[in-house]
Amino acid sequence: MEFSETIKKRYSCKKYDGRKISEEQLNYILEAGRLAPTAKNSQEQRIYVAKSAESLAKIDSVTPCRYNAGTVLVVAFDRDGVYGYPRSPRDSGAEDAAIVATHMILAAADIGVDSCWINNFNPNELKQALELPESQEIVMLMDLGFAAEGSGPLPNHGSRKDLSETVFHI
Repeated sequence: MEFSETIKKRYSCKKYDGRKISEEQLNYILEAGRLAPTAKNSQEQRIYVAKSAESLAKIDSVTPCRYNAGTVLVVAFDRDGVYGYPRSPRDSGAEDAAIVATHMILAAADIGVDSCWINNFNPNELKQALELPESQEIVMLMDLGFAAEGSGPLPNHGSRKDLSETVFHI
């Protein structure tokens, strides 16, 4: 699929048929995340793949938003490996993880795998449920799978503000 078509057609799927994606599809998506740029090439992202009944149940215990997806990625970063920006109180952790996640979402769309960026959960509760290391900061969950029959984008999916409403030349 052409990239411009991929970004136009991709939407947040909120109803999956429960099938798991193949290992080949999963590896394609994970590789796209691996290739994403990070500050100073620190690559502090940590991607946890949840597809067992046990791990999916732990995710279900902290969010109602799995929507029956057969695979969920937990996208986090290692606090101990982030780049701290000079002259700023911020570091690269959350933004790098977001860049990685975006690459993976677009890679999924490229190969016909539906996805949804999930942030309706308490990251500390999920970290505890999944028994992740203390240094890990969870940024988002990514549902992956195949849309159930009758699901589709929200009615306003194609509605976008004009660039003049969101871009300002200064």
